[in-house]
Formats: sequence, structure tokens, C-alpha cells
Amino acid sequence: MSKTPAPNVRDQIRATAPKLIELTEEVIYGDVWEREQLSKRDRSLITLAALIAMGRERQLVGHLGRALDNGVTQEEIIETITHLAFYSGWPTAMTAAAIAKDVFAGREA
Repeated sequence: MSKTPAPNVRDQIRATAPKLIELTEEVIYGDVWEREQLSKRDRSLITLAALIAMGRERQLVGHLGRALDNGVTQEEIIETITHLAFYSGWPTAMTAAAIAKDVFAGREA
């Protein structure tokens, strides 16, 4: 049974904030994520760490999927979350672990 893909967050807000989406696509994903000095895998780990530490739950969902697509393993994600518990706080780590669990389950479905 095929699932209909969830609408892209950018597509959901494009009409409301078109310049924000333009900058997201052209600068963040069109330039920053394409720079050769760091691999996309490393950028994903760095991004996950920042989002977890700041408690940015809504952004974390998409970036967990991106990290998996960029070669970060589920085990590495969980280890990152565990490590951050001591730096960003237990609540941020527990929340990130719960979100990761849901993202992993969604990819296995």
C-alpha cells in the first residue's frame, strides 16, 4: 500500500512567505548545503545538533529524514541525541528521541 507523501513544508508556506522560501532554496540549500568544505552527512549532524539543542522540534522532523538520506545512521542519530542530553539538557534529548522514533517508524512503513 502506497502512502501519499506529506506536503513539503516549503510548499505549505510558499504563498505566505515567498521571499523566505526563495532564500531557503537559493541560499541555504542552493549554496550553503552545496559547499565542498563539509559533506552533506556532516552538515546533517551539525544541523541536528543545533536543532536539538535549540528545541526546534518542527524543523527536526524534516532534518532527521534529510540526515538519514545523507547517510547518517539511526544509531548515529540516537548517539548524537544521547550526547546532547549532557550539553543541551535532558528535556531536549528526550523530545528529540521521541521525534526520532516516529521518523524512523515512518520510514519503515
